Formats: sequence, structure tokens, C-alpha cells
Amino acid sequence: MSLDDRKSASVRAVLDSAAPPAVPAELCAEAMRRGTRTLRRRRTVRRVLWCVLAVAVVAFLVWATMTRPWVEPPSETTPPLTGW
Repeated sequence: MSLDDRKSASVRAVLDSAAPPAVPAELCAEAMRRGTRTLRRRRTVRRVLWCVLAVAVVAFLVWATMTRPWVEPPSETTPPLTGW
């Protein structure tokens, strides 16, 4: 008998000998209450994160339109040529 066979045999023996545990009557109601609360919390967190993302995008767009980082800054190393 291999080690896996012995382990499965011992687990099977424990499961066969033990009676199924008694389930409390209020277990379903408690699970529903907790599940509803968890879903509500996740939905709220998701909405807050979407709002934060939207505010970040708007802030970036405002910053980009004000500073225009895509425009090359004027050269300050050589003086302008005048009088040619």
C-alpha cells in the first residue's frame, strides 16, 4: 500500500465514522446578511475608485492644457539674431 493509498484510506475512515455536523438554523440568514453587506461594500469601493480615476483624468487634462508639455520650450542658450 502506497503512502497516497494510506492517506486516502485514513481520510475515508474518518469521514465514514463521523456523523455530519448539525447546522444552526440561523446560518442561512447570517450568511445572506454578510453577503449583502459584502456586496454593498464592494460596490461602494468600486464607485469611489471610479470617481477617483475620473478626477485624476480631469486633473491631468487640465494640467496638460495649461502647461502644454508637448510644446518645445524656447531656446535660451543663444541670443536672438536681430539686425541682419
